[in-house]
Amino acid sequence: MKFYEDGNIPEIPNMYFIYGDGGTGKTSLLKQLKGHKFVFSFDMSSNVLIGDKDVDVVIFEHNDAPNIQAMVEECIIRAIQNTKYQVIVLDNVTALQNLVLENIDNAAKDNRQNYQKLQLWFRDLGTILKESGKTIYATAHQLDNGSSGISGEGRFQADMNEKTFNAFTSMFDLVGRIYLAAGERMIDLDPEKGNHAKNRLDNRKLIKANELIQSEKGEK
Repeated sequence: MKFYEDGNIPEIPNMYFIYGDGGTGKTSLLKQLKGHKFVFSFDMSSNVLIGDKDVDVVIFEHNDAPNIQAMVEECIIRAIQNTKYQVIVLDNVTALQNLVLENIDNAAKDNRQNYQKLQLWFRDLGTILKESGKTIYATAHQLDNGSSGISGEGRFQADMNEKTFNAFTSMFDLVGRIYLAAGERMIDLDPEKGNHAKNRLDNRKLIKANELIQSEKGEK
């Protein structure tokens, strides 16, 4: 526990969570973030980062699956302690969740307790990332629940167990859905549409994807 008097609370770097269909450019968005990046690739979608000298990538393979929790925790702690890195990236959290859940299922067969363990692990992971002092960027696939009524509000969500998603992203400052519209990549940040979305950084509700990161003056 830490106590700060008179509002002298240290500024914490921002945390971004972007979900969407494959091919919408989730991974390439991390290039907007300033500083050297440590990228955890859980779905091997790192080709867009080839040649980027500001990026180090660890790719988790099939043989890593049985030990994925311990490996992720160890690598994240190393990245946090390494002053070389200003940004930590988790790409793709949907794949990570599925690997973790499979390990938990193999250890016990009580389905309710399994999901509770999943939620707790992701909550602890989110807490570690929040306290890291690094900028955090995470991606996930999306689920399309189909049109609900005329407006279609609440149609999209991150492809994660709902309670696990809430436990993990409660730490994040921005949650948005990336999609293509008329050939342009857009990010929905409006929670009133019913989709998974929030923006605690500013008052923007719908943005162009290339304008995700803004300076203090509100510039890209």
